[in-house]
Amino acid sequence: MSCPLHPKRLFLCLLISLAFFVVDPSSQHLEVKKKQMREKVREMFYHAYDNYMTYAFPHDELKPLTKSFTDSLSELGNLKLEHLPTDYNGSAVTLVESLSSLAILGNSTEFEKGILWLSENLTFDIDARVNLFECNIRVLGGLISAHLLAIDPTNRLIQGSYNNQLLRLAEDLGKRFLPAFETPTGLPYAWINLKNGVMDNETTETSTSGCGSLILEMGSLSRLTGDPRFESAALHALRQLWRMRSSLDLLGTTLDVVTGEWIEYSSSIGAGVDSFYEYLLKAYILFGKEDYWRMFRSAYLASQKYFRHGPWYHEANMWSGKPTYWQLTSLQAFWPGLQVLVGDIAAANSSHREFFHVWEKFGVLPERYLLDHQIIHPTMKYYPLRPELAESTFYLYQATKDPWYLDVGETIVKSLNLYTKVPGGFASVRDVTTMQLEDHQHSFFLAETCKYLYLLFDDSFVAKRNYIFTTEGHPIQVLRSWHEKLPETYFSGNWTLSKSGAWESRASALSLQVCPSIALNSRRPEQHRESACHVPDEQINHKCWSNKECGVDATTCRLRTCSGVGYCGLWNPL
Repeated sequence: MSCPLHPKRLFLCLLISLAFFVVDPSSQHLEVKKKQMREKVREMFYHAYDNYMTYAFPHDELKPLTKSFTDSLSELGNLKLEHLPTDYNGSAVTLVESLSSLAILGNSTEFEKGILWLSENLTFDIDARVNLFECNIRVLGGLISAHLLAIDPTNRLIQGSYNNQLLRLAEDLGKRFLPAFETPTGLPYAWINLKNGVMDNETTETSTSGCGSLILEMGSLSRLTGDPRFESAALHALRQLWRMRSSLDLLGTTLDVVTGEWIEYSSSIGAGVDSFYEYLLKAYILFGKEDYWRMFRSAYLASQKYFRHGPWYHEANMWSGKPTYWQLTSLQAFWPGLQVLVGDIAAANSSHREFFHVWEKFGVLPERYLLDHQIIHPTMKYYPLRPELAESTFYLYQATKDPWYLDVGETIVKSLNLYTKVPGGFASVRDVTTMQLEDHQHSFFLAETCKYLYLLFDDSFVAKRNYIFTTEGHPIQVLRSWHEKLPETYFSGNWTLSKSGAWESRASALSLQVCPSIALNSRRPEQHRESACHVPDEQINHKCWSNKECGVDATTCRLRTCSGVGYCGLWNPL
């Protein structure tokens, strides 16, 4: 069972008919449970939001244990403010981040009040040194998403007049980002002063995510304003980063934006690299540029080949492909959700279940877990209310409709309420072994964690429109007018042919741009695709005369070779 993977389709490749995933429970019982859980998540959101508005607004984030605030626009990435005016009251980051969640929950009154306050009070003309990546995904992305929701008449979120106030704020912020890209390589500095640009003696070190995960927000800003500078800067940086990849199509974690040299050679799908993969695929869906697909395809195949070990993904040296660190990081839990977008459901389900086992073991997901020793990293025992496991759970339920994922969501909700809910909001966990709390409610708890849990139990919002979600959980509608070209073929059903009109048996699902076919009752053996990278052997019995007759292994994404006795297999060591 295959479906076209191109940007005019719904952003999820829905494989509803997977016989070994889909269960048929009582629909009435299921709907009752979903409504009950939806209301529990709604209560969670408003407990966090109302406490923020009471004790922290208009500052950036809530400190729920002391019922006080922190101005996190300047503290993201351990940043400190410099020479702030005495009347500075913060930039209401949590409010900006909450707007799209308020829209999804159907609270038009609070949504409109938030827009009014931001349009009258928010300014970026401040002497503050901020992290470009975090400010982009949280603030710029939040403003753009809320603007698009506000101008969509089908949402009916605005009762009064809306004159693009959020878009003007986004444009102002985007212009303040541009000096960061003025480097010899075109790769942006990690830090920018909103008023004065790049500071003297600014660090030239940044991460792959930091300079390769800007295209969704800045590309959208260009499409909305007609100013091409934002998309051009982000795209140039992305292409330059891709040119720096190794011969294995792997990228390191940190680099120098001036020299273009890699600093940290360890490559992974986790912290420092994660959203790079995410934005390649989602940029292709949103903008339709074939370059994004070609980069993603190569990067995805390399990740499956060099990182994957059963259901887990370790880190590897970008030059040799050899394993470096055998560890799970909580940010990696986004990966199954990305695999759903590719249609690689079997691989997504396998990894997701392992992440959930770790969640069940500790009650929440520790920041880092050492796979080779089966213990928590001694200095990274915290859980800052991250959303990634909830995010992947939402995507997998959308793709399979397996009610087991609803049970996973229910477990997550119960854990959050049991261990992290306090009278003043929801607190991060400092140590998952003792459940000692930390006085911080990150804005992404409202922007992502609550949002994905709510959408898991009530997907009516995404049923109306085709959306992609940024790495901060902000929805951006997929618009026909934003695509550079329409796909060559389009089928409304699940079954599809390749562009040549016939199924190409010697090609992978990624090269054909179709979802992997893993239905047990596939119509023809040569149509069977177990994963996104799977290429079948030429002969069904796996006999061969040369390597050219062998395909690509579905699990490891490694090339199969012909043995001395004439059978295809993984005979050569990695």
